Amino acid sequence: MRRINWDWLGIVPFLLFSIAFLFAPGINIFINSFRGPNDEFTLNNIAGLFAQNIFDSFSVTLRISLASAALGGMLGLLVAYALVIGGAPRIVRTLFMTFSGVASNFAGVPLAFAFISTLGRLGLVTLLLKQIGVDLYAEGFNLYGFWGLVLTYTYFQMPLAILVFAPPLEGLKQQWREAAESLGANSLQYWQFIGLPILLPAMLSVFILLFGNAFGAYATAYALTGGQINLVPLVIARQISGDVLNNQGFGSALALGMIIMMAISITLYSLLQNRTARWLK
Repeated sequence: MRRINWDWLGIVPFLLFSIAFLFAPGINIFINSFRGPNDEFTLNNIAGLFAQNIFDSFSVTLRISLASAALGGMLGLLVAYALVIGGAPRIVRTLFMTFSGVASNFAGVPLAFAFISTLGRLGLVTLLLKQIGVDLYAEGFNLYGFWGLVLTYTYFQMPLAILVFAPPLEGLKQQWREAAESLGANSLQYWQFIGLPILLPAMLSVFILLFGNAFGAYATAYALTGGQINLVPLVIARQISGDVLNNQGFGSALALGMIIMMAISITLYSLLQNRTARWLK
């Protein structure tokens, strides 16, 4: 008699969780995107996505996401390189990886408050710099503007990049470098023809991951700027729960646009991760 394999039951909680908090809300958002004020079918919500103010919201959200992903990814790569290949002591590497695991999840209102207390107009670092004759805000810096938000996002983007970059860097086998050097290649040639081509899929996948991570951020931006920067997540919140701008159908259409962009990012990330995994075996 054939035995029934019950091992698959282990994934049932995850499937139920995904259905309840991912697929069901996604389907509901899709349906509501085509629903008018009187529950009639309409395409006005989708057409509203092409309005100039909405286009500007997507534009500024894209620019902040791209800038923070590029800055966080570059800094994360440099730190991960120093930890993995640069010969950092084991205790230093352990401390950095532990801190990265915590800092990558430190976001929202606590992160905004920390930056306001540090780099706000009356922040600790701002006041200390004033005492030595450096006025950040007189020089054009603004924590509550575009670059201030990019800087804040970078705080949780860089640790995430460190965590994701570490395994691909560990996958660069020392034998490859020794073989290249034995054939007369210098350090620049090694990275140009061996190191970077191997790491390129991982670098692109990390960039896409960081982009998606920043694109969907809401609490940090709202707590830091108070809605002064018209990001897509803030526009969605105003449409769904606002007292004046209350159009849940249009808010769902905006959320659908974000879901599509996030789905594209996740798909590209998965494809590039599969390519990177070949070098980690």
